[in-house]
Amino acid sequence: MLFVIKMEVKTVTADQGGNFLVLLMDGEEKKVLPISIGPLEAQAIAIVLQGETPPRPLTHDLLKSVCENLGGEMEKIVITDIKESTFYAEVYLNQNSETLVIDSRPSDAIALALRFGAPIYMATRLVEFTYDYQDIIARDGGDEELH
Repeated sequence: MLFVIKMEVKTVTADQGGNFLVLLMDGEEKKVLPISIGPLEAQAIAIVLQGETPPRPLTHDLLKSVCENLGGEMEKIVITDIKESTFYAEVYLNQNSETLVIDSRPSDAIALALRFGAPIYMATRLVEFTYDYQDIIARDGGDEELH
């Protein structure tokens, strides 16, 4: 059995090298899990966080529509593991009362979860890869939203 912690997307940001990160935060706003993502995935996540709707469906919007039209509904996503600095995730879809577990990149799983309004979880064993939120605020000089 996999033990999990509920997380929420805090923001999408760029590090000093110009690499994009999605920051997942626990419900108590104490721990942050930074996950490196590509620029297109950063945009796909940021659009939802900003409440924007693109003029035409993006890939994640299309996938949501396909799932719904096939009778599927997203239950949750889980950030499950990290291997060689790469995070892994699973998407849990319910179709006809059966749960399908699908391997996914975390960035795609997060973009889909935001569109479905589905919960985001992190395996508890990944706590060692989180940062203390107060340390991040102190280092960066404030609680500034960057998405």
